[in-house]
Formats: sequence, C-alpha cells, structure tokens
Amino acid sequence: MTDFKLTTASFNDGDTLPYEQIYKGHGCDGGNISPDLKWENAPADTKSFAIIMHDPDAPVKNGWYHWIVLNIPSEITGFEKGQKIKSPMFETMTSFNETGYGGACPPIGHGIHHYNFVIYALDTTFDNSIKSKPPVEVEKEVQAHSLASAKVTAVYQR
Repeated sequence: MTDFKLTTASFNDGDTLPYEQIYKGHGCDGGNISPDLKWENAPADTKSFAIIMHDPDAPVKNGWYHWIVLNIPSEITGFEKGQKIKSPMFETMTSFNETGYGGACPPIGHGIHHYNFVIYALDTTFDNSIKSKPPVEVEKEVQAHSLASAKVTAVYQR
C-alpha cells in the first residue's frame, strides 16, 4: 500500500502561508479561509478522519491550535477551500477560544512559525463530550485512535 498522503493546492509544503489563510483579527488582516486539502491512501479500516492545524512555535504551553475538525466520514477524501463543516463532522474549540478555522497570526517579531495541517485516519468516531476538552486533550484523544497520519506544513512570520 502507498503511504497515506495529504496535499493542498493552496501552497507547497514548506512555503509561506498565503494571505487567504492568515487570521483576521488580533492585529492580523488576512482572509481567514481554510485551505483546500486532499488526502489519499488511508488505511482500509479507517472509521473517520480528523484534521488538526497546529503551530508548535507559538510562545504558549502546548503551542497554538488553529483548527480541529472531527468525525470526517471515511468516504470523504478532501475539503474545498473554506469548507463548511456539517454534521456528522464538528469542530472543537481552538486556542482562539472559538470553533472553526483560525488562520496564522504569530506575534510580531517572533520569527518564523510552522503551521502543521495534519490529517489523522482514525479507528473511531467521537461523541459530543469531546467538545468540552481543551485542544491539547482533543489532540491526545485523536492521536490515541490514529491508524495513520499525514502532514503538510506552511510557514509565516510578522
């Protein structure tokens, strides 16, 4: 089997995150639109997918969680740019204390930050009780049920 893979047409792996994916607020003036994402070669026994966008370079404990989407049906293989999240999928709280996509907005002068978009193929789906957990705990739950994961990374600084 070929490796589980995540790609996007919005940027190349390692490139600067485009204006569209930058946060609008907190001093940033981007489009705050999630990128298109496409994944392939998931394990055959995948029950659902999860997407987590995380900045490990943020100057806070555990980094900054920008987007968490759970219960993506196993037959879905991609998201359009600005994808609307509908049931059975749902988003959990981010480090912005809101749900939904929150683009990059690192502190001015803090240097280059890495924005990891990770797709997880999972052996389960989650119930609504996970929505009350902080992002780092949600990520731990996701990783505990991961059959495979794939990542694409962009960078950004102000």
